[in-house]
Parts: sequence; C-alpha cells; structure tokens
Amino acid sequence: MAPLKFCANISWLFTELPDFSHRIHAAASAGFQAVEAAWLYDSDLKELQRATAAAGVEVVLINTPPGDVKAGDLGLGAVPGREAEFRQGLLLAIEYAKALDCKRIHLMAGRIPVGSQRKAVVKEMEAIFVQNLTYAADILSKEGITGLIEPINTKITDPRYFLDCPHQAAVILDKVGQPNIKLQMDIFHWQIMDGNLTQNIIKYFPIIGHIQIAQVPGRNEPDSAGELNYTYLFNTLENYGYLGYIGCEYKPLGSTKEGLGWIKDYWTQQVMTR
Repeated sequence: MAPLKFCANISWLFTELPDFSHRIHAAASAGFQAVEAAWLYDSDLKELQRATAAAGVEVVLINTPPGDVKAGDLGLGAVPGREAEFRQGLLLAIEYAKALDCKRIHLMAGRIPVGSQRKAVVKEMEAIFVQNLTYAADILSKEGITGLIEPINTKITDPRYFLDCPHQAAVILDKVGQPNIKLQMDIFHWQIMDGNLTQNIIKYFPIIGHIQIAQVPGRNEPDSAGELNYTYLFNTLENYGYLGYIGCEYKPLGSTKEGLGWIKDYWTQQVMTR
C-alpha cells in the first residue's frame, strides 16, 4: 500500500502569515510537498510562481472565482442567469492553474438565490450546473485539467449551498458523463450531511478525484476532539489504494505549526513500517 499524500490548504493553514507566498514557504518548511488554496486571484501570479518554484512545492487545487462575495455569492456553476460569469471565471481559473501547473480546479456550484425555495429551483439549478460542467469539461480536457465538484453541508456551514451531499453530486456527474469531471470528497461535509463514511467511500471511490479533511464538529485538526477516527479513515483510504492528495482544510486550534503533530506522527509511522 502506498502512503497517503497530504497538501496544506493555505487558505486555512499558516494564516499567521500575511500572504500566500509566505504560506507556501511555511508549508514547505513544515514538510508538505504540495499546497492547495481557495482563491488566489488577489495575489500576483508571477510572485506565486516564484514562491512555488523556490519552495519546491506542487499546487494541486484551486477554486473557480466565487463571484461577488459581498453580494452573497459562493460560486456560480449552478446559479440561474450567471452562465456568462461562470465561463469568465473558469477562464481566469485556467489561467492561474496553467501558470502554476495545477491539475485540478474545484468548479463551485454556488448558492440557492435569495428569496427562492430549494424545492422550487433545484431542477433548474441542476440543469444549469450540468450544462456548465459539460462546457467546462471540454475546455479543461484540452488543458489536461480535472474539474471537481464538492458537496458543502447545509446543516452547519452554508444552508443555501446548492450541492450538499455526495448522492446529489453523483447524479449530476452521471448526467455530465465526462471522465475529467470528478467528485471532491470533503470528509467534514460528508460526515455532517450523511455519515456512513465507510460505505460512502467505497460506493463513490471510483469517481473521487480529491479529498479534504477536518475533524467534526469543530473543523479543527484531524486528531482534535470530535466524532471522526482518522486513523481508521486513513487506513481505509490506503487499503482502497487512494493515490491522490488529501487537502488539510481545517482551522488550527492554535498556531498551524503547533497543530501538525498528527501529520508528523503519520509520516514517522510510514518511515518505520516501510
């Protein structure tokens, strides 16, 4: 069994440092060989290129632009009437991904429009999402990039997010039917929405293109107090031969560096058993 590979989500980790370039170097110094981030678009692209090259780390995932955050946007992929903006944001994400040699882009679905009821708009939003994902699949395939869709829980984190469970995502992926559009499994969100993690990992393993982790319910370090046994979950992923990266998308209880004991223990164990 190959050991699991972890990347630091620098939108969540090393936030003690002022910008992404500094966080990239901090992640490398902590032992990470890869990083991911949500939105890098306010950062100078050439500076990000210099930082990743100097640190020797891979960028494995970025998100499409969220839209107008101040107006309540969190992605545009399934939002009615915003198709042109989604396509513009996709092109910007591809520009950054190509410059950073990043091979995965999270295609954010977005939120139920304010004033709308989920049941009333779900079919329309699904159709728009399928249309936008099909469009994205064609463009991304030409660049060798995988698109990802991520369910975000609507019980705690974001009550209005359109895509909220793996079962809904699997139906959408089946309708898109493109091999370069896959499922992003955030264990934190999956546990809150559905639980049954072992069976869901097994069921959806063939379409999982990326994984992220955090403890439940606090969204802190994997070894912090909470519902999830990450030793078991890591063993499960190893046993099923997961070879992709696992993004560390959690809120450190203290400083990022102080909370990395769990991953140092994992790395040490891998050295000792191999």
